[in-house]
Amino acid sequence: MNSQIDPQSLSQSPVPATEPGGEHETDVIIVGAGPVGLFAVFELGLLDLKSHLVDILDKPGGQCAELYPEKPIYDIPALPYCTGQELTDRLLEQIKPFSPTFHLGQMAISLIKRDDGRWQLTTDEGTTLTAPVLVIAAGGGSFQPKRPPIKGIEEYEDESVFYAVRRVEKFRDKKIVIAGGGDSALDWTVALNDVAKHVTLVHRRDDFRAAPDSVNKMRDLVAAGRMDFKVAQITDLEGADGRLSGVRLKSKEDGEYSVDCEALLPFYGLTMKLGPVADFGINLNENLIPVDTEKFETDVPGIFAIGDINSYPGKLKLILSGFHEGALMAQAAFRLIHPDKRLRFEYTTSSTNLQKKLGVA
Repeated sequence: MNSQIDPQSLSQSPVPATEPGGEHETDVIIVGAGPVGLFAVFELGLLDLKSHLVDILDKPGGQCAELYPEKPIYDIPALPYCTGQELTDRLLEQIKPFSPTFHLGQMAISLIKRDDGRWQLTTDEGTTLTAPVLVIAAGGGSFQPKRPPIKGIEEYEDESVFYAVRRVEKFRDKKIVIAGGGDSALDWTVALNDVAKHVTLVHRRDDFRAAPDSVNKMRDLVAAGRMDFKVAQITDLEGADGRLSGVRLKSKEDGEYSVDCEALLPFYGLTMKLGPVADFGINLNENLIPVDTEKFETDVPGIFAIGDINSYPGKLKLILSGFHEGALMAQAAFRLIHPDKRLRFEYTTSSTNLQKKLGVA
């Protein structure tokens, strides 16, 4: 075991991680760090409005980065072709001048309106964000992990069973079992091998969907005797009071047997659900948020919805539509935050003021 490993080096996010917890104040809270949420940072930044983004995924990019990183996209203006990951990377480069703060791997779970009129958003990791404007850019909703069909697994969740790695140190010196055959399972199998006391990867077949490089690294670790790989299925959990002591496995070759385990990480994919946003007190229609087409504001003043999660007559679920919505939302947000200031519309091609903000003048 390598005790010198830097947990930050294991981060899968291309942006600086913000420690969960604490209280933060900003101009605009954006729920959702997909392409539309990222471009909203740009439009808000041009108006000197600071943004904090919250996303349940551990990296920005939303569906483009999580589900379609290599899928070609052909309808982004002036980009005849790009992949989902390339689009994300370009947007992150574009918003660098505005230094947004990312709260990744966290789900927005509650929203209240304070006595001073600002919104207070709380995440499941205890982070509190306060701002006069909230923007929901959550696409089709938040990604939720698929729970494996193992009897009684709910009793161990958040104590011994985890569907995401939010703090690497939680797994230091523990015997862990990782289940799955995709990128998340293989990437964390390799990364946590230097932190955990022992890692066992469980997959139902000796064939993986993950990147070949990650699969090769896993096989090298197995060959070196530094971890185990089991072709099997998890049939049961062993333990008590939420604490795992082992998992029961079953395979054609070896029948049923147990593996010692203090933590189980099942990575069986993600599903999309609207999640706690449904309880924010906003008018919904068939799990979408109706908005006006002047400001893309919801029926609650100060709360905007842009991207695939909103609805209005003629709505097209295109990324470029979300970009347009973000631009108009930003203008409305400025007027709401600074009612006494004059908003002067400027072009980046000719405005020295905007070019200075972008660091090109």
